[in-house]
Amino acid sequence: MTVAGHATEDLLRELAPQVLGVLVRRHGRFEECEDAVQEAVLAAAVQWPAEGVPGNPRGWLVAVAARRLVDQVRSDTARRAREIRVVARESDSEPEVPDADDTLALLFLCCHASLTPASQTALTLRAVGGLTTAEIARAFLVPEATMAARVSRAKQRIRAAGSGFAMPAPHEWQERLGVVLHVLYLIFNEGYTATSGGDLHRADLSREAIRLTRVVHRRLPEDGEVAGLLALMLLTDARRAARVTPSGDLVPLAEQDRTLWDGGLIDEGTALVTEAMARATLGPYLIQAAIAATHASAERAADTDWRQVHVLYRILERIAPNPMVTLNRAVALAETQGPRAGLDLLSTLDGDDRTAGHHRLHAVRAHLLEKAGDLASARESYGLAARGTASLTERRYLESRARRLRCDAFGRSPENPADDR
Repeated sequence: MTVAGHATEDLLRELAPQVLGVLVRRHGRFEECEDAVQEAVLAAAVQWPAEGVPGNPRGWLVAVAARRLVDQVRSDTARRAREIRVVARESDSEPEVPDADDTLALLFLCCHASLTPASQTALTLRAVGGLTTAEIARAFLVPEATMAARVSRAKQRIRAAGSGFAMPAPHEWQERLGVVLHVLYLIFNEGYTATSGGDLHRADLSREAIRLTRVVHRRLPEDGEVAGLLALMLLTDARRAARVTPSGDLVPLAEQDRTLWDGGLIDEGTALVTEAMARATLGPYLIQAAIAATHASAERAADTDWRQVHVLYRILERIAPNPMVTLNRAVALAETQGPRAGLDLLSTLDGDDRTAGHHRLHAVRAHLLEKAGDLASARESYGLAARGTASLTERRYLESRARRLRCDAFGRSPENPADDR
C-alpha cells in the first residue's frame, strides 16, 4: 500500500466512528447506520486515493452514509429523493461540533450494561474502532462466524433494551464511564500480552485502545482515571520493542535493553501521571500508572525504587482489592524484604478461586523460589506455569527457565531471573 493509501486508511479509521455517531444520533437504527457507514467508507477507500480527499471528509462521509441509509430503509422513490435532498442540506449546513462528543456517546452505547464484557469489547472494536469482524475474530482466536454472531447479538440486545444515542444521565455517569475504561483496558491488555496464540503482541489492538482512550481524554481532560488509564497504556506500550528478541522470545523486565524503550511515550505518560496526581483523587488506573512511571524512571533495573512500588501496591490493594494486585505486591515485597516474605504473601492466594492454579501465580512463585535458592521447587512451579498458559511465547520462556534450573542442578550457576510485569 502506498503512503497515500495508508494516510487514507488512517483517516477513515478515525472518521468512521464519528460518522456513525452522527447517524445514530439523528436516526437511531444502530445496525442499519453501521452498514451505511461501512458502505461510505468503502466508497471513500476507492474514490479518495484516485480523486483526492474532499475538503470536508467527515461531511462527505456523513452525506454518503446518510444516502445509503435512506436507500436501505425507504422504498418509495419520490420520498427517497426528497429525503436525500434534506439529508444533503443538513450535512452541508451542519455546524462543526467536537467530533469526540459523538464518539464518546458511541463508546457508552457499545459498553451498555446489558452486554457481557466480551460483547462490549467486540462491539466497541467493531463500531468505534473500525476493525472488521474478521480482524476481531483473529485477535481473539475464534471463528469469524462466532464473532459475527456475538456482535449481532450485542446489537440486538441494545435494540431490545431501547437504548437511545445519548450520554448517560449524571447519576449514571461514573458507573458507565467505569465500564468504558474497563473495556478499553481489556482491549489494550489483549494487544500488549495476547492471552493465547504464537505472538506476544497484537500491536493493532494496543494502538486502537490508546487511540480510543485519547478520544475519551480529550473529552474529559480533568478526569483522573481517564488520564491514569491513558498514562498506563503509554508507559506500558513504551517497552514494546524491548519485550521480545528478534526471534520472538520473551525478555523479562529486569533484562530488557532500556535504550529501546520509547522515550516520547514515557515522557507523555509521566507528565499525565504527574499532573493528574496533583489534582485528582487517586483511583486504580492512576495508581497503576504511577507504578509504571516508577519503573520507567529507573535507568537500570537495579535502580528501581521498589519501596515506592510496594507502597503504591499497598494503596491499590486497599482501594481496589484484587488477587492480581496482591500477586504483584508480593514481587515488590520480595525485592524489599527478601523472597521468603514474598512467598508468604503469595501463600494467601492459594485458597482464592480466582488465582488458585493460575499460571501467573505459579510463575511468580517459581521466580521467588529461585531467588530463595529452592531450585527444585522453582523448576516444578515453572513447569506448572508453562502448562497453564495458552500464550506460546510465555510458554517457551517458562519452559526455558525450568530447563535452565535443571542444568543448574548439575553445577551451573543460575542467572538473575525476573518476570515481565
